[in-house]
Amino acid sequence: MDIKKRLDAEVAKRNTQNEINENNPDPILVAHKYRNPAVSLICALFAYGNVNQIVKFLHSLDFSLLNEDDTVIENALKNHYYRFQTAADISALFIALKRLHVNQTLEEIFQNAYDENKSVIEGINALIQRLNSLYVHHSRGYTFLLSKVSTKTKGTGALKRWMMFLRWMVRDDNIDMGLWKGIDKADLIMPLDTHTFNVSRRLGLLKRKTYDLQAAIELTNKLKTFDATDPLKYDFALYRLGQEKLL
Repeated sequence: MDIKKRLDAEVAKRNTQNEINENNPDPILVAHKYRNPAVSLICALFAYGNVNQIVKFLHSLDFSLLNEDDTVIENALKNHYYRFQTAADISALFIALKRLHVNQTLEEIFQNAYDENKSVIEGINALIQRLNSLYVHHSRGYTFLLSKVSTKTKGTGALKRWMMFLRWMVRDDNIDMGLWKGIDKADLIMPLDTHTFNVSRRLGLLKRKTYDLQAAIELTNKLKTFDATDPLKYDFALYRLGQEKLL
């Protein structure tokens, strides 16, 4: 089997607005309704677990709260929870994002850190640090939600939800929104989840046996041999191949 030909065909098949709908949901379905980076980040950070439950939870959120006072946010979200996240965790994220946008944007913070070494990891680290500093909140659920700052690639989390957020923001096609213009899509790293990890190993695209950030980088580098300028165009196709058990 010619893997590149198979994946290129899958990309062409999947790159359509009809690919994402309420019957075939994805967190980007909610993000598309608002086309707003802060809303998109919330959608991405809660994108773990059953996809139907993710989308149901995201639909329950009132994103206009990002413009409200802290107490209004806390009262509005006091009965909300999602898996590891309590109402306090969800409120903390909304308040931190609201405070961030008083003086800066997510894009500006990311861009400034990314520009130093063209590193999306450094950009993500800057955003995690800023959000944690703007609203200090400590819990297991909140740490999981934001992720920890990554100082190494081996044996550390793959930052899948952050990498997916960046794919949405940077790439521009029928799936991704392309809201940020200053980042080279060639610098993006694959949002490696268990579906993509397992499919990539079965296809021989990934040799690494450990599910970590290094595996995401290695898979990205392999996909750059198929398309050096846009390796993440294969992400959604690989994800769907795994999700739909087509191999």
